[in-house]
Amino acid sequence: MPRQHPSISHFTEEHRRRGGTGRIVVLPDSVHSAALAAAALECEVGAIANSLLFDADGSPVLLLTSGAHRVDTAAVAGRIGLTGLRRATPEFVRHHTGQVIGGVSPIGHPSELPTYVDPWLADHPVVWAAAGHPSAVFSTTHDELLALTGGTVVDMEAP
Repeated sequence: MPRQHPSISHFTEEHRRRGGTGRIVVLPDSVHSAALAAAALECEVGAIANSLLFDADGSPVLLLTSGAHRVDTAAVAGRIGLTGLRRATPEFVRHHTGQVIGGVSPIGHPSELPTYVDPWLADHPVVWAAAGHPSAVFSTTHDELLALTGGTVVDMEAP
C-alpha cells in the first residue's frame, strides 16, 4: 500500500482527536476547485465547503463557504468587525495553515484560526471539505463542521 502524504496523515490524526465522524477520501486527481470536487464525489457544488484563508491586516481569517457561492469580502469583513479581507498569498496560507492552496482543511493548522462558516452549507446533509491535501477530502455536516472548528455562522454573500 502506498504511503499516505504527511499532510493527510496529520489531518487524519487531528480529525480523530477532535471527534470527527466522517470518512476521509483520497481521490486519484487533485480537486482544487469546488466544481472538480463535486464532479469527483458526484454531489452538488453547494455541498463542497471551500476553505478560504484571508489576510486581515496580517492576521489570518478562515472562511468555510459553499462551493455554490462567491464570498463578498467587504460584506463579510463588516459582519465580523474587520476593516477588510485581502486574498492571502500562497506563502501566507502555508505559514498559517501548514497546507497548500487547494488543500486547506478546516482544521489541523499550527494554531487555531478564527473561522466563519457559510449557513448555506446546512442545506446539505453531507458536506465535503479538503483534508489537508489537494486530492484529499472528508465528509462532515454543517453542525459537525462548526463543532470541529469552533466556527461562527456568517452569511458570505452581499446584503
